[in-house]
Amino acid sequence: MTDASSPLTPAAENLDYRVAHLAEHLASGDCGELGVRLELRGDTVLLTGTVPSTQCRDDILRTAREELAGHPVHSDLLIAGTTSPDHGEDLT
Repeated sequence: MTDASSPLTPAAENLDYRVAHLAEHLASGDCGELGVRLELRGDTVLLTGTVPSTQCRDDILRTAREELAGHPVHSDLLIAGTTSPDHGEDLT
């Protein structure tokens, strides 16, 4: 129940709840991803952060789009560079 002084509409409160649930799901899921941040921008959700692989990013985006169906989901997720260097480091 919302009171008249609350700036959130029931739909916005529902989206807040869904985003919080998604954050918990991501933290406890297969990727165990704690570094992904979810930001509400109107009725749009923006995912930011760094993930270890493209597979993890794809899984996170799929999950976000499923759980937040009906709301735009934008991604600014970066893939961590995990390849070995192609040359040695000169220490002098």
